[in-house]
Amino acid sequence: MIDKDYISNFIANALNEDIGSGDHTSLSCIPGETKGKARLIAKQEGILAGVEIARQVFSQFDTELELDVLIKDGSRIKPGDVIYEISGKEVSILQTERLSLNFMQRMSGIATQTAEYVKLVEGLKTKILDTRKTTPGMRIFEKMAVKIGGGENHRFGLYDMIMIKDNHKDFAGGAKQAIKRVHKYLKEKNINLEIVVEAHNFQEIEEIMKTGGIKRIMIDNFSIEETKKAVDLIAGKYETESSGGITKATLRSYAECGVDYISVGALTHQIMSLDMSLKAL
Repeated sequence: MIDKDYISNFIANALNEDIGSGDHTSLSCIPGETKGKARLIAKQEGILAGVEIARQVFSQFDTELELDVLIKDGSRIKPGDVIYEISGKEVSILQTERLSLNFMQRMSGIATQTAEYVKLVEGLKTKILDTRKTTPGMRIFEKMAVKIGGGENHRFGLYDMIMIKDNHKDFAGGAKQAIKRVHKYLKEKNINLEIVVEAHNFQEIEEIMKTGGIKRIMIDNFSIEETKKAVDLIAGKYETESSGGITKATLRSYAECGVDYISVGALTHQIMSLDMSLKAL
């Protein structure tokens, strides 16, 4: 998932988007060679994420900027904590401030929310998964944040896993036909991918199990009681994943049904960025 070239190009484009023809405010207020120092201060409690991306922002923009990291990614922070100190040209610090904060605040918000979900299933075998419900272009960073928060990454895109959903089944003529077509396609293309099939009722689960040749059954939009019956029906023959309308209030009850995974779109698309502020010294 860590594509260094993608990250470098993304940062370059983001800097260009923000700075454009120049940070005229900083350039007009501050002599270009004046050096100074600033520190990043947490203003909310949560899980820190994005420090290493901020480091790359600084070094990619100005190799002479020096970052002293005091708190690492994955740590719990509280208001008043000093996360890092940055020193170097003041105009460079100011021109990279917003982008580094945008990464860190959003990634920390995602990591914090993920940690809350993970905590709710503590002691159970169920793992919390993210989804493809991410900000366009930001997926790599948002999925990094999920991992930092203790969650697991689902497929990264449409290319690294087969996931047969309702529309695929409808267009193919049913679950059985879709699975068979997938196997034919993978064989012809000499591709090795795990296969997950979404099921919306018990009849579909039985059809999927009878057809076989898959890795996981996604039990989608089932009630808690139905999920327990579905897990019993599958009986460990395939991995199980619950999804659809599962909230913090119901998460543990679904996990107690014995599912291997619960996928939660809210990890990345219903979050609040964590508040932090860069202050000059």
